[in-house]
Amino acid sequence: MVEPVPTPEIHPDEKLAIEQGRAALALTAAVMGEFEWDIAANLFIVSPRMADITGLAVGPMDAEGGAAAYRFVHPDDLGALQVEVEEGLNGEGRYEARYRMIRPDDGRTLWMYSAALAVASPEGPVRRVIGVVRDISTLKTLEDEREALVAELDHRVKNVLASVQSLAAQSARKTVSLDSFLKTLRGRLDAMASAHTLLTATRWRGAEIGHIAAAELGGIACGQARWQGPPILLNPRATNALTLALHELATNAVKYGALSTEPGRVDVAWAACPAGGFELTWIERGGPPVTAPVRHGFGSTLLERVTGRELGGSVVVEYLPDGVRAAVRADASALADTPSSPTATLASGRSAEAIGASRGELGDQDIRGVRVLLVEDSILLALELEAGLTEAGAIVVGSAADVEEARGMLSLAFDVAVLDVNLNGEMVTPVAQALAAKQVPFIFATGYGDTGLAPGGFDAPVVRKPYNVHQIAAALVTALGR
Repeated sequence: MVEPVPTPEIHPDEKLAIEQGRAALALTAAVMGEFEWDIAANLFIVSPRMADITGLAVGPMDAEGGAAAYRFVHPDDLGALQVEVEEGLNGEGRYEARYRMIRPDDGRTLWMYSAALAVASPEGPVRRVIGVVRDISTLKTLEDEREALVAELDHRVKNVLASVQSLAAQSARKTVSLDSFLKTLRGRLDAMASAHTLLTATRWRGAEIGHIAAAELGGIACGQARWQGPPILLNPRATNALTLALHELATNAVKYGALSTEPGRVDVAWAACPAGGFELTWIERGGPPVTAPVRHGFGSTLLERVTGRELGGSVVVEYLPDGVRAAVRADASALADTPSSPTATLASGRSAEAIGASRGELGDQDIRGVRVLLVEDSILLALELEAGLTEAGAIVVGSAADVEEARGMLSLAFDVAVLDVNLNGEMVTPVAQALAAKQVPFIFATGYGDTGLAPGGFDAPVVRKPYNVHQIAAALVTALGR
């Protein structure tokens, strides 16, 4: 049996010194200053640490019956603070409060945190109050910014939902079949997501026209679409409007116009207007002969009525025999106030299928017979992707919603895996490492902004959400080396 080590005796004075030292260290670490209100002597005592924080003089001062403690409190907070302090001390014998004070030395307004405890005498009455203060101005600023961001996010989410609802309703009214409606709506939602990605890269300060054009046209029939113009930064509203406009023009070009044939070409150019704003031209050539549409769908309405108003200008579309031409004009209200560069590498564009139109089914993206493992925490998204891959001829061997479940499926026979980067807050990295060790190819699907690199430094294709089966199929083909 091990004998316990005896605890050495500590003198009461040494114990007191230790406790006082610990308290002093805690106050220093927390950047707090201490004060004391001696009720019997009518003195308010300010420590050197509190003096540094508040700008008050060090040492004792006339407490003025307690009024001195409130002398430099902001007038707007004075009444509430007095009630909070008096109720706390007279009730539980303690209080905690947040308030503003005006420093007497330099006039700066600070947000303060204060906590105090009433100390009673053995006979009963309270003889003194001891407390601490802390400057929480920086924390309060961060809180205010966070609340403003939450409010702005709430506003934007509601606007996005309202826009999606409107797009869905308008698209439904102008389509003749469910399949057509789904393809049209998906394409428009992809365009909205593209605009969101561009804006996220600049912290919602705006997006350049060149980046908008690249995102909408960069993946369409490689070499058939060209765009050029000076750097012009649009505000978020104009970014969304121009993105949807280019999406509608590109969709029509792929379905019926210059991009529906190999020789066809699309040229997009823009320039700044002397009075502010910009003018953009869309010119198609080399496609089939063009005739003006007999029936105008929602895309035409979106172009001619909505886009122009959102840009503070106009959109004119001409159906000339040799190709469609469009002129988009915007006034100075469409421009962003301050220049900004994206903080991340922007995507080079989406495929023709991703904008809601295609020349065939999957073309060279043949995944028939490919065995696929899905790792996706969104059950609805996993079901949609499984259905799409199955329709394309792939074989989905399993679908996991978290890392543990995915690890349990690694023994299955499959050719390639689709890995959602974040699974309910847990990174998919362990699964990717296990697949890499087994030399099984995989792709990443992620809702995070585009950094141009695969998560964790893996050499694997990355597909940004929201995606469709064509984009996943293309990434699978790349991963498989086909």
